[in-house]
Amino acid sequence: MGFLKDFKAFAMKGNVIDMAVGVIIGGAFGKIVTSLVNDIIMPLIGTVMGGIDFKTAKCVLKAAVMNGEEVVKPEVVLTYGNFIQTVVDFLIIAMSIFVTIRVITKLTERRKKEEAAAAAPAPAPAPEPSAEEKLLTEIRDLLKEKK
Repeated sequence: MGFLKDFKAFAMKGNVIDMAVGVIIGGAFGKIVTSLVNDIIMPLIGTVMGGIDFKTAKCVLKAAVMNGEEVVKPEVVLTYGNFIQTVVDFLIIAMSIFVTIRVITKLTERRKKEEAAAAAPAPAPAPEPSAEEKLLTEIRDLLKEKK
């Protein structure tokens, strides 16, 4: 019974739930970026580079061994097009995460500064001048008027 109680306490902590939400949103974001790269960016880059289709871009290291229509040994290839697409995916995701974290950090810093400014005590008013200082000020003012 203690195990289930401990597990429930662990699973209901805010950090675990936040992490689960982050993983789910991250997975969905990854799919969006993959679609952006595969369906929009790479076809544009391929067109600019002379009509290259990165999905089929490969370098054959060893040709397939055929016996009529039957493949005896499949070809050995480097599918560098898929690698390039994966690198572009990674760069877009990394840049998006960097920008998001930077914005959140700036907003958090700004909020902390505002809270610190609001929490700071107001400066104390200047103390009232003593009777002696008031008398000296009046004498000074009278001497200025005589000149």
